[in-house]
Amino acid sequence: MSTALELFLEASEKKAFDVAHLKTIQHNILQYDKKVVEGKQQFSNLELAKTRAAAIKQKSIENLDKYLIEFEANFIKRGGKVIWAQDGEEAVKEALQIMQRVKAKTVVKAKSMVSEEVHFNEGLEKAGIESIETDLGEYIVQLRKEAPYHIVTPAMHLSKEDVSKTFHEKKGTPIDWTPEQITTFVRHELRSRYSKAEVGVSGGNFMIADVGAIAVTENEGNGLMSAAFPKVQIAIIGIEKVIPSMADLDLFWPLLSTYGTGQGLTVYNTIYTGPKQQKEVDGPDEMIVILLDNGRTTLLAETEQRRALSCIRCGACLNACPVYQTVGGHSYGTTYSGPIGSIITPHFKGMEEFKHLSFASTLCGKCTEVCPVKIDIHKLLLINRKQSVEKGLSTKTENWIWHFWKKAMLKRSKMDKGGAKLKNFMIKQFFKKQWGERRELPQVTQKSFNQIWRERKGIK
Repeated sequence: MSTALELFLEASEKKAFDVAHLKTIQHNILQYDKKVVEGKQQFSNLELAKTRAAAIKQKSIENLDKYLIEFEANFIKRGGKVIWAQDGEEAVKEALQIMQRVKAKTVVKAKSMVSEEVHFNEGLEKAGIESIETDLGEYIVQLRKEAPYHIVTPAMHLSKEDVSKTFHEKKGTPIDWTPEQITTFVRHELRSRYSKAEVGVSGGNFMIADVGAIAVTENEGNGLMSAAFPKVQIAIIGIEKVIPSMADLDLFWPLLSTYGTGQGLTVYNTIYTGPKQQKEVDGPDEMIVILLDNGRTTLLAETEQRRALSCIRCGACLNACPVYQTVGGHSYGTTYSGPIGSIITPHFKGMEEFKHLSFASTLCGKCTEVCPVKIDIHKLLLINRKQSVEKGLSTKTENWIWHFWKKAMLKRSKMDKGGAKLKNFMIKQFFKKQWGERRELPQVTQKSFNQIWRERKGIK
């Protein structure tokens, strides 16, 4: 077993039997489910909206080179700068060079899963630069020295009592503070940070090719303030986030908000077209977009799995997944957890080490059903599994088991040979470890349905 697999199994076992964790997650997802039902009411034809969104994203991915170059040209026209980063290390290196040039000591950072992907905060810490998360959920998990639990709601695994305890231990606030009091405390704590920080960092929900802009969606205003106060703004964005036109936001913003949080529209939706222009009083003097590959072109090369690049990171598939609800976000050991993470991570970080994530699914199809851009998630998980076998990543024992299983299944006479006793012995011998200690192995009955049928009908 790989280290990643061992850690996944160990963490999953622990979380699956953590009653408090299950109670918190089930409560939070139930509230989410209720809001999504309300959010969907804004669409007169939801299915048509999803079909259109899927077509636009597929068009974008199929013509990624064209739209990225168009975005770059238009963004540069308004004084912005674009840097192409092959991997996470290069992205952090480029960002650090900018910060060192402006002698930055403090960075305020809006919520960004891409920055988590490249281990941005750790890179800055090593360079002696303070990176402060300004999204409340991200701020909480940063205080706890944890990774985000969910791609939309980073602190979904915590109850209000857990959050109150965290602030009591880390910031000395009263243990019985309410969520409103904690929010007020964090607001005051961060306000001074915005004005003092030399650099602001964000991600981007969408890149708009025809105007050369990035669109950032949020609910707290922290992303807007992270761009308005610092003199330098850096946005690190995955190359798959590009869409053709500004007009497309009319479709994607409502879909993202509805499936992400159950809202009709998120509170703040900001479009950045570059640094502050002449006669403008707000905004950074310098704005840089770092376009991140980090395995995305590897996934793009896959004819079928490339559809996963259409994901708009709404998190709906995580909330719908029974596996995610049981083992939790941290168990996956990756930036992107849940069904969509199980598709893309083996391509981003290596099939050999992370192929097990594609098997961590019931294939119930709920993830596909809830996807607002119609990604066949459970189908792509199956294709990942098939590909891992074709690449020779399955064990010899597993290959032999399936070889003999196939031979038996293709011919009734072979299937009936050996009797129930031998078959039960073989199942116990070869499948017990894979089946898990928590489940009982299935028992082969003394007679097959075929044998019983023949006996009853008098067929020899």
